[in-house]
Amino acid sequence: MSSIKMIPFGGVRENGKNMYAVEVENQIFILDAGLKYPENELMGIDVVIPDWEYLKKRKDDIVGVFLTHGHADAIGALPYFLMDFNVPVFGSEMTIALAKLAVKNHKEVKKFNDFHVVDESTAIDFNDVTVSFFSTTHTIPETLGIVLEAPEGNIVYTGDFKFDQTASTGYQTDLARLAEIGSQGVLALLSDSAGAGITGASAREKDIGEYILETFKYQKGRIIVASVASNIMRVQQIIDAAVKVGRKLVLSGKDIEQIIDTAMQLGKLKLPKDLLISMEKADELEPNQVVILETGKMGEPIKSLQQIANGDNLKLHLSDSDLVFVTTTPSYAQETEVQKTKDMIYRTGAEVKFISDDLNPSGHANQNDEQLMLNFMKPKFFIPIQGEYRLLARHAELAEEVGIPAENIFIVNKGDVLTYKNGKFHVGEHIDVANTMIDGTGIGDIGNIVLRDRRVLSEDGIFVVVATIDRKNKKIVARPQITSRGFVFVKTNRQLMKQSADLVEKVVQENLDQKEFDWGHLKQDVREKLNRFLFDQTKRHPVILPVIMEVNQHSRKKNGTQKAEENSSNQQENKKKAKRRSSRGRGRKHQANKNNE
Repeated sequence: MSSIKMIPFGGVRENGKNMYAVEVENQIFILDAGLKYPENELMGIDVVIPDWEYLKKRKDDIVGVFLTHGHADAIGALPYFLMDFNVPVFGSEMTIALAKLAVKNHKEVKKFNDFHVVDESTAIDFNDVTVSFFSTTHTIPETLGIVLEAPEGNIVYTGDFKFDQTASTGYQTDLARLAEIGSQGVLALLSDSAGAGITGASAREKDIGEYILETFKYQKGRIIVASVASNIMRVQQIIDAAVKVGRKLVLSGKDIEQIIDTAMQLGKLKLPKDLLISMEKADELEPNQVVILETGKMGEPIKSLQQIANGDNLKLHLSDSDLVFVTTTPSYAQETEVQKTKDMIYRTGAEVKFISDDLNPSGHANQNDEQLMLNFMKPKFFIPIQGEYRLLARHAELAEEVGIPAENIFIVNKGDVLTYKNGKFHVGEHIDVANTMIDGTGIGDIGNIVLRDRRVLSEDGIFVVVATIDRKNKKIVARPQITSRGFVFVKTNRQLMKQSADLVEKVVQENLDQKEFDWGHLKQDVREKLNRFLFDQTKRHPVILPVIMEVNQHSRKKNGTQKAEENSSNQQENKKKAKRRSSRGRGRKHQANKNNE
């Protein structure tokens, strides 16, 4: 009997960051390596990727990374993963092209080139396991599901999918292939749950394209369209609508330019030659002749819209006649940011329109689609993935409705090890899997303590105390100086500042008077007593930074050796001075002799 283990490193009980490890007979298959965008409490964090510390001990057992599609939630963490693991990467032509773009932008791995293009007809033999694929419908072409054909049965990972009978070539689901996989026997199904809360029918891509066109037709001013850069289907619909209404298109963002260029080279995107213009050229045209496609950093448009609304974008400013048309569906975790963004745009006088207000443009399966996939696969065991807990739980209920026993359904957490033994899966051991946060160029150097400090700083500010002491004479040289930022307005709280300085002076002197003086204890004592006092006075907890400086710490009597060295040095300097005076005297004497001659 085969030894099978499955470990989610992300993508469960959260939005995005999909990464799952399936181990069959000591061979580890990595399914996707995605990131997620930070939620509101992750202050200053750019993106979040999975924590794969456990895999570093097993790096020789990893046979490769298998990608389902080219969105950030599936490939965003790949460059960071390849920094630690030099393993082959498999995916469709479009997915591999976008993966190469992601890797190229990271100097540590930009020379990596162990990429392999696969499609729905590919089968790769890895000793006891054969890896094959099947095409699905998503908002990016050539999206694939993955099948691990193990001796005990197929392990199927759907990736992102939905069923759309109007999908065009390159986006279509191979229903016959799904039925074939199901007839072979599916041991375990890992299926997309992101749309488990969608009760009605999802909008067909044909209907979404018509909706975008209608919006373009009746807008008289500029149109700023916000979209995810790698949503190739949506980008094509925006291009088609711009062509039909006679508008020129401006691309805003480096990511979108690279992705469109790559998609065009692969024949996945059709773009008329004279459609694209620069932002400078657009300023010369009438507003009703221009469409601006805004995708933002890493293809995520919401933050970019906030910068535009704040006036931080030097090239793009909103006016009363503009329409900001958001064609993406933000995650539930970004709902607060979305409402904040709407308000900021309205303040500029521009109009805002979200496609999700009128349609459900999701690229994920709704409840009917999820049950259809379950009926195609007929899995013995089911693991809902890709979604918050409530979505996983709802997907589990949908599975029970189509006849899968509750005891065969597992709602797992990150780090749970799902082990197959004696014909059953069970959650056995658990490994520690945290979030790895990327902030600028730092990878994983931001932890909970730093985030807590950032949160406190944003809420209660900072309180800096500077004191100078003479430890030898056990006295305070200068009265403590206090600086505050983001806590209280100093000019109207002079009494509070004075009382704080008095308290610090008292605490410092008490520590100086003790026989055993300790720097760490002194600073901690200042923090604790000052924190207690400030909370009593203001009901706030600012970050308190005590800075203690010392004078006379290097003063000591000169010993005999030092004096001798100084005398010797002085004698040498005197000899040099005498020699220079003698040289100048000889020079003057020589000049006088010449004059006499």
